Amino acid sequence: MDNQRVILWVLFASMVFLTWSRWQTEHAPAPVAVNDQSIDAPLSAETPAATAPSASVADIQPPELPQIPGAAVTPGAAPSIQPSVIDAEPVSVETDVLNLRISKTGGTLIGAALKRYPKAKDAPDIPVQLLSNDPETLSVMLSGVVDSARNGPTHLAELQTSTNSYVLDEGADSIDVPFSWSANGVTVQKVYRLKRGHYDIDIEYRIRNDSKETWRALSYLQIRHRYTPQKRSMFDVDSYSFHGAVVSDGTKYEKIDPEGLADTPVNQKLAGGWFAYIQHHFLLAAVPAPDAEYSINASFADGIINVRSDGPVISVAPGEEALLTENLFIGPKLQSQLEQLAPSLPLTVDYGRLSLLAQPLFWLLQQVHDFVGNWGWAIIIVTFLIKLTFYKLTEASGRSMAKMRKLQPRLKALQERYKDDRAALSQHMMDLYKREKVNPAAGCLPMIIQIPFFIAFYWVLLESVEMRQAPFALWITDLSSRDPYFVLPLLMGIAMFVQQKLNPAPPDPVQAKVMMILPVMFTGFFAFFPSGLVLYWLTNSVLSVVQQWNINRKMAVA
Repeated sequence: MDNQRVILWVLFASMVFLTWSRWQTEHAPAPVAVNDQSIDAPLSAETPAATAPSASVADIQPPELPQIPGAAVTPGAAPSIQPSVIDAEPVSVETDVLNLRISKTGGTLIGAALKRYPKAKDAPDIPVQLLSNDPETLSVMLSGVVDSARNGPTHLAELQTSTNSYVLDEGADSIDVPFSWSANGVTVQKVYRLKRGHYDIDIEYRIRNDSKETWRALSYLQIRHRYTPQKRSMFDVDSYSFHGAVVSDGTKYEKIDPEGLADTPVNQKLAGGWFAYIQHHFLLAAVPAPDAEYSINASFADGIINVRSDGPVISVAPGEEALLTENLFIGPKLQSQLEQLAPSLPLTVDYGRLSLLAQPLFWLLQQVHDFVGNWGWAIIIVTFLIKLTFYKLTEASGRSMAKMRKLQPRLKALQERYKDDRAALSQHMMDLYKREKVNPAAGCLPMIIQIPFFIAFYWVLLESVEMRQAPFALWITDLSSRDPYFVLPLLMGIAMFVQQKLNPAPPDPVQAKVMMILPVMFTGFFAFFPSGLVLYWLTNSVLSVVQQWNINRKMAVA
């Protein structure tokens, strides 16, 4: 092998190309990807308007109620509670992190704004909106209890509440938002519980049966979201993330293709799972009771994707009471909060196939951030720690590079002497390597080992909501978006060029020209990457330059 550095660059170029291809494959329009409108689309100027009828919410056909298994219900019979207009004056709920709007028609969640997450860095007063009852950007979460007569506090029923406004008091840890329903001797109190600093919402159904017959019913959760093809742009990282519905059995999750649902609806039994509608950094999730088996149904019709869980049937005897509990999540993909709700819910932070490496790297990054208080410095410190971990390997590679550099005059002399005899040239070069105890392939192993760590760290920086709009210093105000002035990519290119000069030049003039072009190529390639990732590779390159310079200095003295 004439020069192992060519192999290193080829490996690195292949790795970056595969990373980019995987990004495109997993997040571009694909059979498994839901190219849906962004969850926060109501505030997005770039998202195209959906081709939806200009109709009021009342004109949208409401989803069907689930049916109690074994109940004697006439097929096609209308529910006893007729659908009504989602009220013009919904209940508003404000906590320290959420602004919710809840309709008194069924207690449907029709609006949600994240107070701590502005839609854009330059518009801090406009929060991300995760729910909307606008027909063109429909995104709502429904829930309810239905009995064998298609009655009960369903999402179609009119619920009663004592006030239209709730605010989490200063110093209070949680707030309850109660709705009530009663008919035929059965009373149900539906309570939403929101907690300070949290994006998960508890739902409780407190059932009291004062009738003379056993009341059989089941609870259900549902997410409805309008399907709109995603407008993609190489300047917008968010546009390449997966947007759509997912269903989990509690260990893994499956992305749902809405067009496939039109022909083959999902209908399966699960226990301990959940379902969600996800996008880059944010999600809507519904988590049924973990200790019960329920059915999951997903369908797509009239431009709307519906995913629903129907809980097991319960029986409440006359004079008895029952309590049903379920959970929702409306917010950013904060892994600590997601894990508290369901152990597998952090899977919605899609680190890909290298999650086993990405998860510890994220944990380390978070620990460092908790100490220094800045994600940019955390990236630099973690990069240093990764470099320190592989120091011995890279040192061996660097020594091999330094020896190769010292051999360059003798290698050039051999090339001149045997320029017309490739076989003899190869043989004499191998003899020279053997006499000088130089292994030209010694530098390959460290790079091969570090490639998975680079890809894993790439996904950590890309997918972690903690990086979203996180400032570093000076002009870098958002580590999740590209450097607006391209300073970091240029510095990275310079560092790569210096690193190249510290290593032996390829003996082949064509290879040498290619090596000269690579820093320019990668500078252009990284120019549109998130600045946090460029900061990582800049730091890595600078540390490599320092390490190789030190090794060359020691070898020269020796």
